[in-house]
Amino acid sequence: MPPETAVVTATFSRRMRLRLPSGESVEARIKGKRLRPVCGDRVEAEPIEREADWLITAIHPRRNTLSRPNLRGRAEALAANVDLLAVVTAGAPAPDWYVVDRYLCAAELMAAEALVVYNKVDLDLLGAEQQRELDDYRQLGYPAFAISATTGEGVEQLDAHLAGTTAIVVGQSGVGKSTIINRIAAEASQRTAEISEKRDEGRHTTVNSVMLPLAGGGEVIDSPGVRDYSPAIDDLRDVGRGFREIAAAAGGCRFSDCRHLREPGCAVKHAVDDGTISGRRYESYRRLYVLTDKLSDKRP
Repeated sequence: MPPETAVVTATFSRRMRLRLPSGESVEARIKGKRLRPVCGDRVEAEPIEREADWLITAIHPRRNTLSRPNLRGRAEALAANVDLLAVVTAGAPAPDWYVVDRYLCAAELMAAEALVVYNKVDLDLLGAEQQRELDDYRQLGYPAFAISATTGEGVEQLDAHLAGTTAIVVGQSGVGKSTIINRIAAEASQRTAEISEKRDEGRHTTVNSVMLPLAGGGEVIDSPGVRDYSPAIDDLRDVGRGFREIAAAAGGCRFSDCRHLREPGCAVKHAVDDGTISGRRYESYRRLYVLTDKLSDKRP
């Protein structure tokens, strides 16, 4: 049988689950050690003689890649060919808006859509500060939903926005990503876990990424929870391009290579001072710029 083009729908370390053009799901191994397929990849695969497994022999060029730097500062792919990032936070564990911003930065650099989901509103943890952050995202053009995956409040609007896309749900551990997917996916059985009271952090419940059909059409990838995240960025100038308001203001800077840190005549800093750009979002940019600069020193 000749090779077929398949889609990676689940990853288990060096094993994969593929969806063939016929719609059939098969288990697969990876040829060699250099190939590193991720959920969403389109791959070439062929059946292994006298075995049930298939063999992945090549990865098609990716339209985009969600990635993060590994311990050596090199990019590590997490998912591929994604239309939309749904960035989830919640009142428990405490929201980390800087992590939200970093995922939004990744979406900008991937040329993917993005939205913000504030989960667990049934716990009455959506206060004025959290509402202000959501409003700030909306003003920047990011849809922002306040929902309860437990009760279903607000999920219908989120579901309608995701319909027809290949989306990935990302965010801190314990914010309820898998519970959300259990609500919106056509065939969902993702595991969930309680928050660790001792450390106020979510336990990692999704060991491997998996792609599931959405009830409204399209697909959703459930990704492992994180305690921190930063996008893999090679060019420091891309940090500013990942923040919509900073990219828009940068054209007014005195110097074309302005880093928007301490340079004179910086239009971005001026916009922060007059309140046009959120001071917290600017601090998020500054932290990511410094981190990216440090990570670049690790690369061989």
